[in-house]
Amino acid sequence: MLLNEQKQEVIKNFRRSELDTGSSEVQIALLTYRIVDLTEHFKKHKKDHHGRLGLVKMVNKRRKLLDYLKRKNFDSYTKLIAELDIRK
Repeated sequence: MLLNEQKQEVIKNFRRSELDTGSSEVQIALLTYRIVDLTEHFKKHKKDHHGRLGLVKMVNKRRKLLDYLKRKNFDSYTKLIAELDIRK
């Protein structure tokens, strides 16, 4: 789970403007950090199937947001996947 300070830091790094907290880039970055954190959790807790369902939902939501961003702003999409080191 991201702490509030960590979340604010991610928002500050990926926002478009000073007041931006909900753009696609910010949402994708926050989901990516949560996905990485949960992946580490599942290395220790292999039988946590309910948590794994939440992880799959987050991955699907991130995929949809990435597809949207790719359609709307391709330059921002390529920059974001390079910064977050997401394969595609």
